[in-house]
Amino acid sequence: QVQLVESGGGSVQAGGSLRLSCAASEYTYCTFDMSWYRQAPGKDRDFVSARNRDGSVAYADSVKGRFTISQDNAKNPMYLQMNSMKPEDTGMYYCKAQGSCAGNNFICWGQGTQVTVSS
Repeated sequence: QVQLVESGGGSVQAGGSLRLSCAASEYTYCTFDMSWYRQAPGKDRDFVSARNRDGSVAYADSVKGRFTISQDNAKNPMYLQMNSMKPEDTGMYYCKAQGSCAGNNFICWGQGTQVTVSS
C-alpha cells in the first residue's frame, strides 16, 4: 500500500511563502495521481492542486497564480509551493494519492500538516 509522509507546514505572515512536501513510499508496481487538499476549521475539505500521471496539473481558482505543484521525478517527492499567502489559506493540508497497484485501485491520504497564515 502506498504511504505518504508530509512536511513543510508552519506559520507565516500574509504575503509570505511556504513549501509543502509529500513523499510517497511503497509504490512498486503502482501508478497514481497525487494531489493536495486543505480543510479550514469548521469547513469541508477542499481541493487545492493536483499533478496527474500524464503530467497535467490543476489548481483551484482560489490558489491560481500563487501556488505551484511540482515533482522532482515521476512520483516522489511532490511539492506545493505557496506564495503570496493569505489568511484564507489557513488550514490542515493533506496529500492524496489515487491510482492502482497491480490492478488494485486505492486512495491514500497523508496525515496532514497544519498551515497558519496570520494577518
